[in-house]
Amino acid sequence: MKATAINNNYPHVSHRDASLGYRRREHALMLLLMSPAVLVVFVLLLIPLGWLIGQSFYADGFSLEHYQRIFTEGIYWNTFWVTFRISFIVTLLALLMGYPIAYAASILPRRWSMLVLALVILPFWTSVLVRAYAWLILLQRSGVVNESLLGVGLIDAPLALVHNELGTIIATVHILLPFMVLPLYATMQKIPSDLIQAGASLGGTPLHVFMRVFFPLSLSGVLAGMTLVFVLCLGFYITPELVGGGRTVMASMLVSRNIQLYSDWGAASAVSVVLLICVLAIFYVVSRLVPLEKILGAK
Repeated sequence: MKATAINNNYPHVSHRDASLGYRRREHALMLLLMSPAVLVVFVLLLIPLGWLIGQSFYADGFSLEHYQRIFTEGIYWNTFWVTFRISFIVTLLALLMGYPIAYAASILPRRWSMLVLALVILPFWTSVLVRAYAWLILLQRSGVVNESLLGVGLIDAPLALVHNELGTIIATVHILLPFMVLPLYATMQKIPSDLIQAGASLGGTPLHVFMRVFFPLSLSGVLAGMTLVFVLCLGFYITPELVGGGRTVMASMLVSRNIQLYSDWGAASAVSVVLLICVLAIFYVVSRLVPLEKILGAK
């Protein structure tokens, strides 16, 4: 009826032309609605990113000097090695700790499941800076951890738990653990319980059913959680700076020191660009295995 009315009012306009006209107007309206968001992204993201990339190629004119230093000087190689090593260890520990928590939350009754998730999310209500200082207090030589170990007789002298790589890893795992648990829980919640019951009815032991049915179906959540934790850890600054005491130098700290100590914006920009390329490469490789929207939390 609508197409007939259009053709009666405008005999020279075909149904196809009318559909194209509606589509064009719809696209124009969508672009108009998106324009504020696009402008914000352009001003706050693309322009600073372009400036960052431009600075990385500037040293009294166009130059590859900053990138050459990254790939030839040992301090840069060592910093990136420490960054990736700590990120890998943190990701592995977060997986080992987060998987049982997410599994428990997925099989418990809803009331208890919500309680477990609330306890996982609760640290988000406190800033990263406060949590880093809290771990600094807990792990220091006269802190709660050392005093407790001394009190029960497990150690004879306080352990060096801060201002080193160990303290950085402990604090970072605690801060990033929710980013592992939540994707795992979202994936596990979608696994049909009928599959587990079917495996058990066919004579499979709980461990056999878990390894052959449940765990393979949860691998997309494992990959999503590992990607989030690993990428976030690559850019961590506050925790290694405070808990590491400046002795555990990660890439973000190298960027900060190039600016604060040497006022070398070009070198800092080059490190940032290399780190950004590494993150994009990780996302690209993972997206070939798991859709990117699952990693970013979209349904």
